Order: sequence, then C-alpha cells, then structure tokens
Amino acid sequence: MNYRIVTDGSCDLPPEFCKKKGVEVVPFYVSFDSESYQKEIVDIPIRTFYDQIVSDPTTYPKSSMPSVQDYVDVFTPIIQEGKAIICICITTKFSGSYQSAMNAKQMLLESFPDAKITVLDSTINTVLQGLYVVEAVKLYEANVPYEKVIEELETIKSTGRIFFTVGSIDYLQHGGRIGKLAGMAGSVLGIKPLITMKEGEIFSSGVARGRKKSLEKVYELLWQYIQEVGATIDTYSLCIGYGYDLEEGEEFRKGAIDFLNAKGFSIKDEQLPSYQIGATISVHTGPYPLGFGIIKRANV
Repeated sequence: MNYRIVTDGSCDLPPEFCKKKGVEVVPFYVSFDSESYQKEIVDIPIRTFYDQIVSDPTTYPKSSMPSVQDYVDVFTPIIQEGKAIICICITTKFSGSYQSAMNAKQMLLESFPDAKITVLDSTINTVLQGLYVVEAVKLYEANVPYEKVIEELETIKSTGRIFFTVGSIDYLQHGGRIGKLAGMAGSVLGIKPLITMKEGEIFSSGVARGRKKSLEKVYELLWQYIQEVGATIDTYSLCIGYGYDLEEGEEFRKGAIDFLNAKGFSIKDEQLPSYQIGATISVHTGPYPLGFGIIKRANV
C-alpha cells in the first residue's frame, strides 16, 4: 500500500496489534516527579505505572505529549519509503500532540515537498481513539484509497462517545480536567461521577451512589446512545476500557453483554473487546476508570 497509519500513545491499543497491523505509535511521556519523564510502554510498562499509583494514592503523576522530534523520527522513514501518512491524534482539547505532529509535518515538507502527510484531530482519546484507529486499519486492509480513507475517518469521528465512571474525582480535580464536572458532589462519601466524552470534551452525566450503581448507570448511558442513533453491532463498533483492575473489567464486560442482549441488541462475546486504559489518560482518571467506547463503523 502507498500509505501508513500513525497514531499517538493515547490510543491504548495493544502493542502486539499495532505491530501486526503496521501501525506506528508515537508514545506519550509520564512522570512521577515532574522532572524525569519516561515513554509510556517503551520505558515504563502500564502495569508498573498502575502498581505505583495504587500503592501510593497520594502520588499524582503527570503526562507530557510527544515532541515534534518524536513525530519527525517516525514520519521520516515512511516518507523516505515513498509512502504517504495518515496520523491520528488525541483530541486537541486534551493535548498538544496534534500540534507537535503538524509542526513535524511542516518541517519535513521543507525537505520532502512532495510528501503527503495528513494529521487528524480525532476529537477523542484512549480506547475510543483505539477503535477509530482500528477503523482506519480496516479501510487500509480493504485497499481503500488514501483520500477516501481520510474522508471516511472525518465522517465517523463525530459519532464517537465514551461513557464511563471513575473510582474518585480526585485525579480529575488534580489534573485540571474537572471543567464542566465541577458542580458534582465529588467530595460526598460514596458518590461516583458519571461522565460522557463527546466532541473532544468531557461532560457530567450525573452521579450515582457507590461503584455498583455507577456501573449500572454507565450501561444505561450506553443504551440511551444506542437508541438515539439507532445503532446495531453491524453499524457501530464498541469496546470496554478498564484501568488497574482486570478482573473488574472482565466482570463489567460480561455484564454488558448480558445487558445488551436482554435489551435486544444482539452482541457476541468477541464483538465486545476490552482494552486497558493507558497512563496518558489514567493520570487524569486515576487507577479505576471503567466504561465504554462506541463509534460508527467506517463504510468499507
């Protein structure tokens, strides 16, 4: 094929998937002391990251976007092979990763004026961004032409939603991501926030008392959206995003399958994959985010 797919580390796709499909991932950086930064997955495994924040709840790590040079280093060999690039970046409302990629593009066009580099603001993040990249891969594997892939990706991105909850609101407050969630009674014992991400931002979708009730309400948020857009498993792609607790994530996933099938939304086990949310996002959510990503499938 005459193009390659690049994305940043927010996508939270398994490294083995990206390697198999030829997706280049430009990692974010994470730091526990605001001085020494390590590349996520490359330098610090996600399990190591979670173990550290779970063992010390007073630790609030920070993340940093990929640099312009990081993108230059990934783009250059692809261009030298004579291939075009489609680069999918985390929402610009959360990070400057998109701008780093754009600056790298401009730098490289000075040396390679005929290079084709398209940088997309996905307007989403984490496992939903992963679903978006998977749709790009499907288009690539179906031999869809470069310009048509970009058109399809631009068409579907506005349909992306994340519905989730977190263990506590502390990380959202500390990371400055509280925004429209500020009015929630996060400090009240047992109150859990319900959060929706759309159009590149997070919004409050209410609160619930206790973890179990909050997860049940996340199911309901997903179902409301499915009804709103008339989604079917053939027209929309779904996944589970979980944090530190793999066992809880799997229990939530199985419960979701039972819930959706009971509602008449026919879904099989293999049609609801689960991905672990990486450090890029969990520095803001803490170790216990849990929820859904959903996006319209590309027209392949």
